[in-house]
Order: sequence, then structure tokens, then C-alpha cells
Amino acid sequence: MIQIENNEACFVALWLRLEHTRQLLGMQYKRFCIRRVLQSWFGAEATDDFIWEVCSHTMVNGEQLFGLDVLPPPALHPRPNREFLHALVAVILGIGIREVDLDALDSAYSEAFPHSTPINVAKKKRTERH
Repeated sequence: MIQIENNEACFVALWLRLEHTRQLLGMQYKRFCIRRVLQSWFGAEATDDFIWEVCSHTMVNGEQLFGLDVLPPPALHPRPNREFLHALVAVILGIGIREVDLDALDSAYSEAFPHSTPINVAKKKRTERH
């Protein structure tokens, strides 16, 4: 089992591991989807209930049915993969989806894929009103 924490160092490792898993599944002619990734990472611990819980927290194109929807390559289309990792961290750590450090997750993406466009670059910051 892999160790998951809510910090940037762990997120960099998750992004890199996700890309490695995509390549590995491609060489095995298997679908790169949430179900296969979780089965690859967690083995027998990736039960249907666990997979369903992660998928129910992952909102890619509205929903993820059974985790069999194909994920795009992380370096090219990071958003669906970001939602998957966001949900995975929340489920594994037993924290709310809003408690996951998204700033660290996004900066970890930039570190793992330095030649890709960073996530949420033009996102406006909230300003306090006086």
C-alpha cells in the first residue's frame, strides 16, 4: 500500500506514480481508468466499495460510473486526474473533500510535469472586502 499524506511532497509522488501507472497499463493493453489505477496501487484493498467511494467523490464530466471511464494522460489533460487524486486523498485520509490542500496539489503538478501548463494559473484570488 502506498503512503498518502495531505502535502506537496506526497502529491508530487502521486502525480509521477499516476503517469508511471498510465504507461504500465498501456504496455499491458489495459484501460487507464480509476478502477485499474486503484487496483494497481492497492491490490486486494481496492474493493468495489472503496472504488465506488473514490468515484463518488470524483466529478469528471458530471460523474464516474464504476471507475471504468478512461482517464486522459495526466500531462495533457490534468483536470480529470486532479479530481481523481483530490478524491483519493480525501477518502484515504478520511477528511472532507474541502480539506485537501488544492494549492499543494496544483503546485505538485507543475513540479511533476514542468513542461506542461500549470493548473489554475489565471484563477482569481478572493480579496477581503472592507
